[in-house]
Amino acid sequence: MSAASKAKRDDPDLDVVVFEKGQWVSYGACGLPYYIKGEIQSLDDLVSVTPEEFCEERDIDLRTGHEVVDIDPDDAVVTARNDDGDVTQAYDALLVATGSVAVTPPIEGVDREGVYTLGSMSDGKELREYVARARSDGNLQQPDRGPACQFLETCHGPVGIVGGGYIGVEMAEALAANDFEVHLFQRGGRVLKPFSEATSEAVLDHLAGQNVAVSLDTEVRELDGDGAVEAVVTADTRVPVEMVLVGTGVRPRTDLAEAAGVELGETGAIATDASRETNLPGVYAAGDCAEAEHVVTGEAVYVPLALTANRHGRAIGRTVAGRPTDGGGVAGTAAVKAFEMEAARTGILDHDVARDAGFEPITESIEAKSRAGYYPDGGTVTVTLTVDRPSGRVLGGSLVSEYGEGAVHRSHAIVGAVTEGLTVSELSNYDLAYAPPFNTTWDPILTAAKVIDGRR
Repeated sequence: MSAASKAKRDDPDLDVVVFEKGQWVSYGACGLPYYIKGEIQSLDDLVSVTPEEFCEERDIDLRTGHEVVDIDPDDAVVTARNDDGDVTQAYDALLVATGSVAVTPPIEGVDREGVYTLGSMSDGKELREYVARARSDGNLQQPDRGPACQFLETCHGPVGIVGGGYIGVEMAEALAANDFEVHLFQRGGRVLKPFSEATSEAVLDHLAGQNVAVSLDTEVRELDGDGAVEAVVTADTRVPVEMVLVGTGVRPRTDLAEAAGVELGETGAIATDASRETNLPGVYAAGDCAEAEHVVTGEAVYVPLALTANRHGRAIGRTVAGRPTDGGGVAGTAAVKAFEMEAARTGILDHDVARDAGFEPITESIEAKSRAGYYPDGGTVTVTLTVDRPSGRVLGGSLVSEYGEGAVHRSHAIVGAVTEGLTVSELSNYDLAYAPPFNTTWDPILTAAKVIDGRR
């Protein structure tokens, strides 16, 4: 919809047709955990622009309830299917923005009733209804039901979360806030693996303090039950649950494009050039189905995040309207809220990835005050920087702090350094804003840069 809107804005004479299989368009899927939690009251609040507004105000021919089932690049025609049958549409330029689909891990019983994923508005609606049913049924367990409930006055039946990434952590907060006993199972050795170890450890400690039972290095073997899910089974234990959320990542939805002859890249997502055009002339791809170029390595990566999708969509809209535009690379910048903590990351933190790209990485973490020491109610920020030892180039960073103490907003300085290829010495000389309510004279970012610059 970003591409459609920008193309129509730049060239009002263009005929812009959009096919959408479902009924929801232009919505903030990232807000679904907060809708399920109850902080956002209506699904409609997540909608940025309604279908009616696209049609009536932006003059876009938006056809919901139309699933595109075929792309014919030779004749430049797409075929869409609706309740009345098939319709065809010729095109001069075509954008494939089919997004991603939740990964279904090879776990026995993953298709049982009561097992959910969170990849669409419909998923969010179902999970919100589950929470509402649990509350209205008065299905409260006694405080001794399990370790995750022992400090709560009341606790709903236990639920399981498979996966300790963004969705897993955010949904742990959403469910715990509704008095569920939450068990989170992570196959790897830490939660939030794309972040630094220091960030992961801080978030893990905080989850424990919020009575979320986290099992690391734990592979879920089965979701057991007689019809509906009743337990999460691992190699060592069987944990009774009444619901399971599977949040083990997403993969690009590429079947339609592949069938038309669109080439995929090494990541498994659709390969494009800098203008997001595929190997088929006039056929573009953007968003969660497509690759992008990493600003540090210059290599193609798959980073399915909201800003990338919107930015590249807008660039394609300008391109097809007559102004060729490079949508830009990505740094993998992301943020997450975990109860009363916030964390952010950008660039390359993994040393193996950095070495494969030809760098000699070193990493340092520091903890510093978030505000002037004499200013009341201040907290701390932990900053991790990864740099190339010989050149000093900033490769990546990760930050974590109490919610409201600035980890996320501080990360933007590191994003700039990573994107522009600056050295850590140059970062240490950034002229960052200072006032006692917001930071110390030497902001934690500057302190971290000085520390690692002196040790490389």
